[in-house]
Amino acid sequence: MPIAFFQIIARSLPNLKHSLKKAGINYKPEEFIKRTFLSSFYMTTGIVISFGLVLAKFDVLKSMMAVFIPIIFFILFSYMLKLPEVKISKKEKEISKEIIFAGRHLIIELESGVPLYNALINISRNYQAIGIYFKEIVNKVNLGTSMEDALTEAVEYIPSNDFRRLLWQMLNSIRTGSDISESLASVLEQIAREQTIEVNKYSRKLNPFAMFYMIIAVILPTLGVTMLVVLSSFIEFKISLATFMVIAGFLAFVQFMFLSMIKFSRPAIEF
Repeated sequence: MPIAFFQIIARSLPNLKHSLKKAGINYKPEEFIKRTFLSSFYMTTGIVISFGLVLAKFDVLKSMMAVFIPIIFFILFSYMLKLPEVKISKKEKEISKEIIFAGRHLIIELESGVPLYNALINISRNYQAIGIYFKEIVNKVNLGTSMEDALTEAVEYIPSNDFRRLLWQMLNSIRTGSDISESLASVLEQIAREQTIEVNKYSRKLNPFAMFYMIIAVILPTLGVTMLVVLSSFIEFKISLATFMVIAGFLAFVQFMFLSMIKFSRPAIEF
């Protein structure tokens, strides 16, 4: 497959380069699309071979595979193109867990008379998610970039809006010569207030989740299986082990879906 083909696709996705940078994926857009294309092709081939062996005896289904192959490939390719967005979301959640603590740590350092450069070094050593970006800023300053330019470059590719607001406040304070710690304190107060609102929203969501979980995943299956066993004894309907296995598998899937919904709705905040 010529590289020009992948370059054409890359030009149709103008935000891909920026997303790759924010996600920390060090590939050019056309290289990332090429890798995604090949991965989708290999996965599609594996799926077709696996199901083809099973469906080889069914001529109708075998003929339908020719229709489903491009559909499977397109779904996989589209899904894998979302990898940068998934990584950005993951990084944003990790930063949200540390933003308040790291910001307060930075304020304490600055109010204690520690220079901003040294404070950033200390933050980079003590926080895993946020420390990566502060370390990049420090490295750029060590290579001769001014603190203002290093912060400006970092703001462009940071995946967290809260963290970006924090750096913007630092940048504005440097440009205007105002007290950085006071500016950071006001931003952190606003971020903490927003996180408190998210926690309250999450707590309100848990009540209906718990109610639906009890009804769908506990009460209905228990009563349903009990009634099925009782009825089978009256109408002489035999329930095989396979039937129970199917019911158990379905219940496990339902519980997994409920737990996943609760997990993904949980705000990325340490509380």
